[in-house]
This record gives sequence, structure tokens and C-alpha cells, in this order.
Amino acid sequence: MTQQTREKQAARPQTEAARAGAPQMEAAGPDALEPAATRDTGAGCPPAATPALAQGWCALSALHSRIETHIERALQAQHDLSVREFSVLNVLSEQHDGPGGHLRMNQVADSVVLSQSATTRLVTRLEDRGLLSRYLCPDDRRGIYTNVTAEGLALLVEARPTHDGALYEALKEAAQRPELAPLVTAVQTLAPPQA
Repeated sequence: MTQQTREKQAARPQTEAARAGAPQMEAAGPDALEPAATRDTGAGCPPAATPALAQGWCALSALHSRIETHIERALQAQHDLSVREFSVLNVLSEQHDGPGGHLRMNQVADSVVLSQSATTRLVTRLEDRGLLSRYLCPDDRRGIYTNVTAEGLALLVEARPTHDGALYEALKEAAQRPELAPLVTAVQTLAPPQA
């Protein structure tokens, strides 16, 4: 967006949505992510929405898509696994026998960001391949838990370097794009320090 377009937008009268009381986003500053309607702006109406938030979301979505596509290709080519299959194996491999150590299907679905029905189908496919096994919850006979089999753990261990290498490559490529570089830096700062 050009400076001239920004100035025109700032000079425009309030929008119909603003007059109707719909929450608007403030154009800039540390409160840019907070709906303007929740702050006292000192004026009768909140300021007009800014495209910066939408642009940020588009950049984040683009980074996610690039990373997921890169990892998907690597996992499929070398291990016949999708990103979602890897994620399910990874999440389920972290279960333990202590209290709250086993996940129900809805918790697995939340962890891998899939619907419960899609997760059930995915778990069934992995079970058919011998990578997962299901059993009844000993405390609640209505509940079903899923464990990673020895074959599933072996495949996960084998696939992890491929996953991590593809992630590193995807981030390195994305860092070369000016619109994605700040997000790559943010992702890298979220990683725990290596021991």
C-alpha cells in the first residue's frame, strides 16, 4: 500500500460498520491487535480498520503453507508419511502411564488441528499399517486410547531427522523473502535453547 493510499484512508469519514458500533482495529501502535472498541480513544467513534493486520495474517498463512508443503514432500518421498500422520505419531508417542498421560481422540484431534472424524480416519489408517493400536480405557469403558506400536516408534525415529531437516530448509528459504523474514525470526526465537 502506498503512502498516498494510507493518507486517503485516514482522511475518509468513518465507515458504516463503525457507525453501527462494530469493533474496528486501530491503525498502528502497540495496541494494534486490540479491538478499538475496547479502548477509550477519546473520540466518538473508533478509527477505521487497517490492512496491516490482514497483510500480517497473509504472510503467516504463506509461511505455514510453505513449511507444511516442504515437510510433506520430504516425508512422503522418504517415509510414506504425511505431515498429519507424522504429527499424530509424534503426539501419541509423548503419552505416559501416569495420571492424564493418555489422550482421548478429541484431545488428539485438538493437538493436530483436525476434526474428530478426520482424526479417527487418520488413526484407523495408521492402525491398518500397524503403526498404532487402540485399547479400551481401563477407568471408563466408553473411552478408547491409542498407542504407538514398536513399528510406529521406529518409523517416527527414522522420519524425525527428515522432518526437522525439511523444516530447517523451509525456514531458510522463507527467510530470503522480505515479507516472511520477520516471521521466520519469530519462529526461531520460540525454539527452546539446545542443551
